[in-house]
Amino acid sequence: MTVWAVVPAAGIGSRMQVSIPKQYLCINGQTVLSLTLARLSALADIKRIMVVLNPEDSHWARHHPGQDMADDNAGTSVDGVQGETGGGIGCRVGGKLLTCHGGDDRWQSVLNGLDALADMAAPDDWVLVHDAVRPCVRIDDILQLLALAVPPADSGATTRTVTANDTAGGLLALPVTDTLKRAGAEGCVAQTVDRTALWAACTPQLFPFERLRQTLRDAAAAGVTLTDEASAMEWAGLHPALIPCHKDNIKITYAEDLNLAELILQAQLQESRAASADREQFAYTGILE
Repeated sequence: MTVWAVVPAAGIGSRMQVSIPKQYLCINGQTVLSLTLARLSALADIKRIMVVLNPEDSHWARHHPGQDMADDNAGTSVDGVQGETGGGIGCRVGGKLLTCHGGDDRWQSVLNGLDALADMAAPDDWVLVHDAVRPCVRIDDILQLLALAVPPADSGATTRTVTANDTAGGLLALPVTDTLKRAGAEGCVAQTVDRTALWAACTPQLFPFERLRQTLRDAAAAGVTLTDEASAMEWAGLHPALIPCHKDNIKITYAEDLNLAELILQAQLQESRAASADREQFAYTGILE
């Protein structure tokens, strides 16, 4: 089963209140967007990554030399398939990355990304949609989500049979653990919300390619307010699977989140090095033989 990825990165980061979009802020010399794309690029199951950029983006080319932003008239072929889709979207290739232009809203940017991939993707392929500003997502968590579409490596299967229940897809999410309050007048508590069955939606979110594409079109035409891709599928009467993820899969929204993300990435690196050292020690002592 072929999996594509769409990364909406056309936002201007107004809540961050900084001079450049938050996806281009740096952590240890690398932009948040670069760190996010590195995580997705490490996954062999993902064929191509469509990065959806603001048409006025002046930062992409600076941080990704040789991977020029798409223009409205030029396209580049991928595996013999023309990437240009018309309609002012544009499509360019840079290694595993492609770019296209986004819209005014997230749903429009995601739909533009899907439209730009439509000539390359089959209707029953899968698409992974991930926030540009979630650079700390763990590979293991993404693999848990991809298991909805991709069979385990040791299963002997080359594809996973898609059933009726699979068409809803799934998303990484976290059970709500904090006590939730609904605000009333003048910022006072109106009531405590029952959190028993509440989950906080994260990304990536994974859905059948053409199902998501058509559902986004239909929901937008109906005037539905869409906050993520799962909300579009819910509107269509489907019930995406909730796949638990680690709490460190944070979304960088405010200035203080940048410092937290740096600490998380450092901790993940130390954890990875420790695990690698343990494997080497076990192999040396014959435990893994």
